[in-house]
Amino acid sequence: MADNNVPSFKASDLVIQLTSTPKAKSDVFAFGTVFTDHMLTIEWSATEGWQAPHIKPFGNLSLNPACSSLHYGIQLFEGLKAYRGVDNGLRLFRPMLNMNRMANSAKRACLPAFDQSELLECIRRLVEIDQDWVPHSDSASVYIRPTFISTEPSLGVKKPSSALLYVILCQVGAYFNTDAKGLSLWADPKYTRAWKGGTGDCKMGGNYGCSLFAQYEAVDYGCQQVLWLFGEDHQITEAGTMNIFLHWINEDGEEELATPPLDGIILPGVTRQSILELTRKWGEFKVTERYLTMSQLCCALKQQRVKEMFGSGTACMICPVGDIVYQGENLHIPCQEENSHLTSRIAKELTDIQYGRTASDWTFLV
Repeated sequence: MADNNVPSFKASDLVIQLTSTPKAKSDVFAFGTVFTDHMLTIEWSATEGWQAPHIKPFGNLSLNPACSSLHYGIQLFEGLKAYRGVDNGLRLFRPMLNMNRMANSAKRACLPAFDQSELLECIRRLVEIDQDWVPHSDSASVYIRPTFISTEPSLGVKKPSSALLYVILCQVGAYFNTDAKGLSLWADPKYTRAWKGGTGDCKMGGNYGCSLFAQYEAVDYGCQQVLWLFGEDHQITEAGTMNIFLHWINEDGEEELATPPLDGIILPGVTRQSILELTRKWGEFKVTERYLTMSQLCCALKQQRVKEMFGSGTACMICPVGDIVYQGENLHIPCQEENSHLTSRIAKELTDIQYGRTASDWTFLV
């Protein structure tokens, strides 16, 4: 339902200009490199408010060199996918969670409010127009990237008086190239992804750009991603760009699936929330949002209480962790072994919903 109390663009005002030169489609593509024919753009200014949304041929943006999104990082984004189901229908997975998170990020960035339902309808129309780009595959999809930037043409550090919300689409397959050993993580407390009072719970570009230096140091140590730690007790927070889960026998002898709580430094992931809700519905073991430290993990590994560990996110879905390099030691995490079937079970249940093999109110039909 649209919120008429929020000054917003309206999907009913959508202006559509179709491309006259459709691009050739490829069966081979790296993540985030092959874009569809069209994009959605919506402009805003403090004087005129939201303008009519436009769907037009994919193309470059024109920005003032003083644009404050370029200088001060006043920008944010979202990420969700369109899946082609076994019935050939197109589905989005819990897209209102993305719309709501985007609205929260926009508030934190001092960018204007919008009606989330109206944006979702504009995105639905964009996907519908470019539906031939959605692969006929249950291992590929179209990634949807809503982006919101300040277009304030000033070097003053201030609340933007103009902004652009746009959405682009690209074909995607697997995000990580991992084998049965799982993902390798480098854990070092000298780098921090987010901190209390910061923007770690918002999907802002600065959170990702500032992680690259640590990411490449992780590669130097033979690892694929960073396991982000926080505080003097080395709390486990996130893995690369993913939320992190630990399936173990906890200190009280209980089987537990645990993930760090949303305390302001953790991104409230859609896949994270779905895993929590799904496993709680099973009622087979304890499911907890709690703090986890490296000392607790090391102790559990020595006592063979760890069943498995995995990351979750829209881009990667479920990614098992195989090894963690921490304080000069290589910690082996059980992965794809006899006592670790949870990751594959969760992945199957979620993908069955996303590709229409299982009916669910978590899907939104295009």
